[in-house]
Amino acid sequence: MSDKPAHECGVVGVYAPGRDVARLAFFSLFALQHRGQEAAGIAVSDGTDVVMHKAQGLVSQVFDEAILSRLIGYAAVGHTRYSTTGGASAVNTQPIGCTSLVGDIAVAHNGNLINTVRLRNELEAEGYQFSGTNDSEAIARLYAHHADLGPVEAARATMKRITGAYSVIVLTSRDIVAFRDPLGLRPLIVGEIEGGGYVIASESCAFAPVQAKIIREVGPGEVVVINEKGIRFEQGVESPRRAMCLFEFIYFARPDSVIMDELIYSTRLRMGEQLAVEYAVDADAVVPVPDSGFPAAIGYSRKSGIPLVEGLIKSRYIHRTFIQPDPEMRKLGVRLKLSPLKEQIAGKRLVLVDDSIVRSTTMGQIVRLLKDSGAKEVHVRITSPPIISPCYYGIDMPTKEELAAATRTVDEIQIQIGADSLGYLSLPSTTRAVGPETGQFCTACFTGDYPLPVAEAMAKHALEPEHRVGDMDAVASGQLKLIN
Repeated sequence: MSDKPAHECGVVGVYAPGRDVARLAFFSLFALQHRGQEAAGIAVSDGTDVVMHKAQGLVSQVFDEAILSRLIGYAAVGHTRYSTTGGASAVNTQPIGCTSLVGDIAVAHNGNLINTVRLRNELEAEGYQFSGTNDSEAIARLYAHHADLGPVEAARATMKRITGAYSVIVLTSRDIVAFRDPLGLRPLIVGEIEGGGYVIASESCAFAPVQAKIIREVGPGEVVVINEKGIRFEQGVESPRRAMCLFEFIYFARPDSVIMDELIYSTRLRMGEQLAVEYAVDADAVVPVPDSGFPAAIGYSRKSGIPLVEGLIKSRYIHRTFIQPDPEMRKLGVRLKLSPLKEQIAGKRLVLVDDSIVRSTTMGQIVRLLKDSGAKEVHVRITSPPIISPCYYGIDMPTKEELAAATRTVDEIQIQIGADSLGYLSLPSTTRAVGPETGQFCTACFTGDYPLPVAEAMAKHALEPEHRVGDMDAVASGQLKLIN
């Protein structure tokens, strides 16, 4: 019932001798739950053995006191999953455990490799054995194979063979090792725990529950090693340029996270302010689409002088039902999730603020809901440019044919959703609201300009047996078009 891009994954690593690291990892994962709701797992090391628990479900469903009490060690790695390669099955849950010449390891990965099928075939031909159908297992097997080289060299050897988006955390019997792809597509940040220890996570929002403060981001192509000697940073592979995912700032990251030294909440406020400049309109009230539209709606209201009202209330429990959605529930759509406050919106001209439109179906339902509740006009304002291309770097988006802006003009989308006007924030204004220069970001979903060439036929289930042979034959024969 959502028209948003699906989430990605969250990773966390904790090194804190003398502390209950499983519990610290649990709290950090809980803070990263927004990045994936399919499965969760934690592995811990006591200096000799690596033990793990993982299962499908939310973090709070996978772990309880009894399970956490059995995860004893001084270092941990955790993962909360939304599948982008490989189905949502138990075998694909993370962390992924492997045996190496220096002992067991556990690997957690956020991102998506774009050389998945070819790499998997090459590794199998070299004698590697796989149990799942996700790209993360290739990373784990590669690191395990090279683990005897030492943490930095094992990471370098792995990075030289994988291509795409990856923020990876590895737990060995003695170390926490983290590394990030050369473009820095997915976020990864390091913090210091009050009282001793370190934490590495996808977002800094994972730090507050464990009383940690930001040290700095893991740089593109960089390797971080944490052990009894402390923490050290080394360049793993060369970084040609930075291409951080711009959509992290628009939608994915939690508002209280800091990425590239920018508080996400503040960037979204500025996006709303820019939107008020680019698409001003005479209106009586600004209404955010909860929850993601709130910061931008505040910015739009401040800049325009139009009062902000809470015209829609979101149900906090819609995703907790065990009742399977039937056709009637799907037809009700957003009406199960959002309730209008008619006294706030009846007879008024509204500016409806949200972060993105993907298929446009949900936005159309929201506009109809407001008009059915008495809104005189509904002017839709979006704090991102139109999404015209899928993401192949770790965001599970629809195909190009399903993206509203890929096949329709802004005017056509406005008519389709029933809005009185529609305005998307321009790309220059979006990047200006974030802060750094435009060249620092991946904007492929808005421009079709991919920082790494990808095959058009890349799919979530590319490693399933029924898909792999055909894809590889197409690659070998040159039939797969590369998107540059």
